[in-house]
Parts: sequence; C-alpha cells; structure tokens
Amino acid sequence: MPSIRATSAAALLSAAALLSCSLTACTPVAQDGSQGGGGGTATTGPDEGRFWKQSLDWKDCPAPSLLQGGGEAPALLSDGTRWQCATLQAPLDWKKPSGESMGIELIRARSSGDAKDRIGSLLFNFGGPGGSGVTLLPALASDYEKLRSRYDLVSFDPRGVGNSRGVRCLDAGSGDEDRVDATPDDGTDEIDALVAFHRETVAACEKNSGDVLPHVGTTETARDMDLMRHVLGDEKLHYFGISYGTSLGGVYAHLFPENVGRAVLDAVVDPTLDAMEKALGQAGGFQLAFEHFAAWCVERGCALGDDVAEIVETAVELEADLDDAPLPTSDGSELDGDAFLAAIVGALYKQDYWPALLVGLEAAANDNGDIMLDLAKALSQHRFDDASNRNDAFRAITCDDSSDRYTVADVEERMAEFVKTSPLFGPLLAWGLLACDGWPVTGEAEHPEVSAPGAPPILLVGNTGDPATPYEGAARMAERLGKGVGFELTYEGEGHGAYNSGNACVRNAVDAYLLGGKLPKSGAVCEAEPLPEGK
Repeated sequence: MPSIRATSAAALLSAAALLSCSLTACTPVAQDGSQGGGGGTATTGPDEGRFWKQSLDWKDCPAPSLLQGGGEAPALLSDGTRWQCATLQAPLDWKKPSGESMGIELIRARSSGDAKDRIGSLLFNFGGPGGSGVTLLPALASDYEKLRSRYDLVSFDPRGVGNSRGVRCLDAGSGDEDRVDATPDDGTDEIDALVAFHRETVAACEKNSGDVLPHVGTTETARDMDLMRHVLGDEKLHYFGISYGTSLGGVYAHLFPENVGRAVLDAVVDPTLDAMEKALGQAGGFQLAFEHFAAWCVERGCALGDDVAEIVETAVELEADLDDAPLPTSDGSELDGDAFLAAIVGALYKQDYWPALLVGLEAAANDNGDIMLDLAKALSQHRFDDASNRNDAFRAITCDDSSDRYTVADVEERMAEFVKTSPLFGPLLAWGLLACDGWPVTGEAEHPEVSAPGAPPILLVGNTGDPATPYEGAARMAERLGKGVGFELTYEGEGHGAYNSGNACVRNAVDAYLLGGKLPKSGAVCEAEPLPEGK
C-alpha cells in the first residue's frame, strides 16, 4: 500500500477546515449585466427572469454522490423531520444570463417552531472552499438545532463543488500525489516533481472541467446566494458563514448590502491580504496554536520536552526524519513527513483532539507511527477512499478568486521568512503557493472587496487561538465592511472557529442575535472552558 502524501498545503488546510466546522475586487453587477447594486426586490431583465421566477421541487434527499463524499442518505432529525433536497437553476455565467444554465444543489430542514415565529431561511457555508454543504449540514445539524426553532436550515454545494457541476482534475485515488513531497528539501529533483505535479493537475482540471472553471469564483457564488434568497421567498438573506464562508459572506454584503439580514461570520478570513501574506499569516497561526498545545503538554509533564521550544524542535526533527525515512505502520502503510504534518494540522483545528495528538507524537518519537497515521486519515483528506472533489474545488475556487501567481523563485525568495515565522508549518504553506501556477483562468484580484455601506450589523466572531484564520482577521473584516456594519465578538480559546467549539458564551451570544436580533455588548469577550480532567 502506498504511503499517504499531501497534494499541496492547500489540500491539507482545506481538508482540516472542512472537518472543523469543523480563502476579487468586486463591483456590483446588476441582473442585466450592467454595473449597479442589489436590492431586496429582484429586478431582472428578460434573459434572467427565467431564473428568478423558478420554484424549487423539494424531495427526500438521496445518498450523497461520490463527488459529495459518498455515504448514506441523511438520517431523520430527532423530531422526525426529513431532509429535503432540490436543484436551483442559475446562469453558468452571470454576465451572460441568456446562455447556459447550471444546477446548484440545495438541502434544507424545515423549521421546528410555530409558523408565526419563523424568521425565514438560514443559509450556511461551512468553508473550505470546496465543502459540500449538502453533506455537511446534516452531519452538523445537532449543533444548530436551537436555530431551527425560527429558521429553515439551508445549505448548498457551491458552484464547482459536489453535485453543482463539481470540478474534477486528476482521477480520485490514482495515487499520482504519492510521488511528490509537499515540502521539498532534497534539491531540485523534489522541487521539479512538485512543480510537475501541480502543472499536471492544472492541465487535468482544464481538460475535465474547462467549461466550468471560469465560473466557480466567490463573486458568482454570492450571486447564486441572492438568487437562493429570492427563490426561497426571503426578503433578506440570513446567513451563517464559517472560515472561507466569511469571505463569501463579505462579498455578498458588498454586492447586496440592502439584502443582508441577520448574518454571522465565524473564524473570519482577513480580507486585506494577498495569497502570500495569507499563507504567512496562517504559518504564524498554526505555529501559535502548536505552541499553545506544547504549553499544555508541558503542564501535563509530557515526554516530548521540558519546555515549548524543546517540543517544537522535537516535532520539527521528527518531520524531517520521517521525510527522509518514513515509519512502517502495522497496516502495511507508512507514516511520512507529509502525513505527520497532516495529523498535526488536523488536530490543531479542535482542542478536543489535543490528547490524541499528544499520544500520537509520543508514539512517533518512539518509532511507532500508527497513531499519527490514524489521525492523518481521520482528521484530513489523507485517505485512500476519498472520491469527493473537495481538493479540486478548493484549487479551482482559490485560483479563480486570486490574481496572484507564484513561481519557485517567489517561494524561495520568501522561504526564510516562512521558516522564521514557523519552522514546523512554514515550508508547507510556502510551497503550497505554487498551486495556481499556470491556472487557465485569470484570477479576479489580490483580495476580496467586502465594503458594505448601508448593510445592517454583521456579527464577526474571532478566536484568539485560531490557527487557520488568525484572530486579527476579524478586526480587519470589521474595518473593511465599514462603520456600523462589522460587530466583533472575541473568543479566547483554541481551535478553528468558535460556535462549534461548544463554548456556551459564544453560542448564547450568536443565538441571541440570530433568534432575537440582540447583539452582544461592544468589546464582549467569551473565555474558553478548560479541557475536562483526564484530557
């Protein structure tokens, strides 16, 4: 059985983000394709009216397709409510609404409350980008059951994802990624192999999905969301976005400020950074999160080191050793440096995983790679049977959004800065910047435009220990949204995101806003609850 390999830094990070729920300068374009803003009432031209007049044919949901990740049909909710699925028709190209259409797959659970108390639909995007909302919402529904008292819970496969014309590049499970090292450090051969892999992947994306590639960016998905709002019968879009979903929410607010309802953005992406700066910021975020883990480890008297610096050095040395000489595992596979990093990245997305990470690291230090390999399989997409298109969609959406295109020379020029910021994660994130080299679509801009003057308050939840979307992003999103729009809530905790951490303070504050329209006090802070004894 081949070793588990990372396809890219983006693949590692997107996969963990999907599990954690656990990144375009936009000018409003009116429905006729001209420049202009949005509004609560749809104004359509003759070419587009067919989309705005449609009704949805809701039916019981089938089992997820392979592109969505496979598995069984969603189970009934605790009160017996069935999940319903439908296909929304949208323009393939919003600038040419008279042309080809495409289907956007939706899922919903009807509100559990009285009809008189119903606010409308609450639309979710769980991040990635690349995650199938049609599979993720049922998997996470218990976390949002209280919100269902006043909302229909709705999610979707964004364009290019899952059953919404899912992008496909290399054949799933082909093993092509096994020949590359995501952190090349043995000279030009490894670098050349990584570059060749990215270029081969890009060529496969164009060959297999070339017709949809120019139309999977965040701006067009935001327009799909406004169409959803209208077809679902809502005057305003009520929205819950997590991680990349916060960027999507910011773009929507920019395009349609008058249509924003109650919106929450959790684990906020910094909208001011280009791809290089974002990767460097994530390197710092993951390094900080690992150091917090290491400090917790020291408090427990773990065997990895006597202080934080020693534990970081131990992990760096283990990754380098495994990169050169992978550890055989009991299932006939092996733990290499990429899978080792995948396990750590995945475990840093949720503090509940820290005890397992501790056991895995101690075992790896004693030449037993089984636990870290199991973590890599469980907490990332490092598994052999994943036929979904999450990684392909991540690449396509990211490269459509970002105009940045980096070369080996660009990465090598900044590598010392990445390593200084994070000796453990810096190289992984730096080399991941090659993923859009040669992409056949010109990216929209260095960073998204999210200014939304006139929009109502949007609640932004920032986590001080967030590895993937560092805390500073919430303040910068608030500034870019504009005065009186971005409203911050701080969670002093660990892991990616706050609402799904289970913290009662965060949940109560978010629920109070979404259900009752009550914002927390300015400068409100929620403190983390400690891990239970024994963890």
